[in-house]
Amino acid sequence: MAAAPVIHVVDDDASFRTAISRLLKISGYEVTDYESASSFLRALGNAKPGCILLDVKMPDLGGLQLQDELAKLSHSWPIIFMTGHGDIPMSVRAIKAGAEDFLSKPVSRETLLEAIERALARHAAMQHKQDQLDSLKSLVSTLTAREAEVFALMVRGRPNKQIAHLLGTSERTVKAHRHVVMQKLQVQSFAEAVSIAERVGLLVSSPSPDTKDAS
Repeated sequence: MAAAPVIHVVDDDASFRTAISRLLKISGYEVTDYESASSFLRALGNAKPGCILLDVKMPDLGGLQLQDELAKLSHSWPIIFMTGHGDIPMSVRAIKAGAEDFLSKPVSRETLLEAIERALARHAAMQHKQDQLDSLKSLVSTLTAREAEVFALMVRGRPNKQIAHLLGTSERTVKAHRHVVMQKLQVQSFAEAVSIAERVGLLVSSPSPDTKDAS
């Protein structure tokens, strides 16, 4: 069972951190707080996954700079900015860089909790989608070089006879390869195989409607 997400509060205002942490704990969240962006970065390696509540203006390293650093690390935890000094250009930059929300202090309990729940739900959906894609890529990676060639041609609607000619082999061999490809990809239909090819980037678009599965 996956661990519950943790809310990471990064803010140089000690009284604000205390108040927000208390509110979040009462609301059922596990909370970890940091007095600076640098202290958060130092703890990142051992930190539990979750959502980051991030102040924009802090000494040393600001919130937007921390967001940039996390992007360089390919770190994808959702970020919600909170600031008492925000402006529209700043919020636009944060959102364009992938922030989930940009809230002005003081923020109401309802607004904050809704933003957190929305951010966590969206991140979970994205993670699930990525996990599915990784699983499909793993299946495709089990194909031998020749099976991969057959797969690439078959999902483009090439009939077995043409695939055999292109690869310099027999139709019987191509049929055997197709059968193994379907088994390794764990699919029952040609349409499912095409769907996998599209999702892993082997096909840039769907085949034309008149494409037939040649067997």
